[in-house]
Amino acid sequence: MTETPLTVGVLGGMSSESTHEYYRRLDAGVNNARGGHHAADLVIRSVDFGEVERFIREDRWADAGRFLTSAAADIEVAGADVVVMATNTMHRVADEIEAALSIPFVHIVDPTAAAVAAAGIDTVGVLGTAAVMEGDFYADRFADHGIDVVVPDSEVRRLVDDVIFEELTRGVVRDESKQAYLDVVGDLVKAGAGGVVLGCTEIEMLVDQSDRPDVPLFDTTALHVERAVEVSLHGIESD
Repeated sequence: MTETPLTVGVLGGMSSESTHEYYRRLDAGVNNARGGHHAADLVIRSVDFGEVERFIREDRWADAGRFLTSAAADIEVAGADVVVMATNTMHRVADEIEAALSIPFVHIVDPTAAAVAAAGIDTVGVLGTAAVMEGDFYADRFADHGIDVVVPDSEVRRLVDDVIFEELTRGVVRDESKQAYLDVVGDLVKAGAGGVVLGCTEIEMLVDQSDRPDVPLFDTTALHVERAVEVSLHGIESD
């Protein structure tokens, strides 16, 4: 453990529900390790989700990359030692952000893929926004770790995406949506998935492992935060 934990920069606001959960979990993770009244040393840069949602809806990924790269630069200037982005979807522009930083960027897929591999699983289902489920950026990162990805069909992807944007990002949790997601998990298992990645940082609001104890569910928020805590306490060389 480092004498002084590294400062973690959180690029958030996508949505505020997700950012709140990162804040809470980062504090809890550091406190569990250090005890007393210790908490995470953080810099949080929360952007306007309305702008980001518009970039996604209008397929303006270059603009999204510039917007988030500028916000990430603010985090570095503010004194962060490492950056995490509290969203799965916007990791589509992670390469641009990482290239613009002179401090490490912890990618959300890497600790998730490590957990999937440690479970002995080589094919996982993915639930997330349409951009995550349909984008090569997400599946390719898993492929770099030797893991194949399966996703729902187009109609179900639309349902999953709608629940995220119209409900979860607004803090709305509905029993009907929970059951729909659990049905999708079952379908992904039938399609060959050995487990399912909750590839949206808000999905853990809706379903968790207790809902399907027979199917490994990989919570990207929890795994990403766990890795960020490790880096803060032990340094990036703990990779």
